[in-house]
Amino acid sequence: MTELILSAPERTLLQDLIVRTSDARILRRAYALLWSDEGESFHEIADQLKVSRQTVYNWVERFHERGDGDIMTRLADAQRSGRPKTALGIIDPLIETVIDSDPREQGYRATVWTAPLLMSYLANVHHLTVSCQSVRLAIARLRIRWKRPRHTLALRPATWHQAKGG
Repeated sequence: MTELILSAPERTLLQDLIVRTSDARILRRAYALLWSDEGESFHEIADQLKVSRQTVYNWVERFHERGDGDIMTRLADAQRSGRPKTALGIIDPLIETVIDSDPREQGYRATVWTAPLLMSYLANVHHLTVSCQSVRLAIARLRIRWKRPRHTLALRPATWHQAKGG
């Protein structure tokens, strides 16, 4: 079992951090460290914070390993590489050049561009495989707005009595 003994400055910094942080992850880790220093078991801390006991062990171990940094870097998540954003910035100019044209000019059987249609266009013409969500995000970044046409053909106009002579 990893034992945690906080120094007086560390304890003070953690207490100050609890008051001023807006990050819930940092707050939970700070509470876990303070409660562990007060003698609560890792099992009790895990129950109170609704995490696994192993998570509390990992937080304490990470806090020990990063002993030379400031309190925020000792509590924060490590940088993770993750999957790189592949479509960001690449599809924006391609969508911008085609969005004002008619999709029928490109051989599609539609009168307006939609996200799935743009996704198909990017795959067919530019050989880019992107998700529909990437296309929607690009449309939002470009601040493109469109409305669906309103179908008011069956509704009578407000002046229909006058038109009929009434």
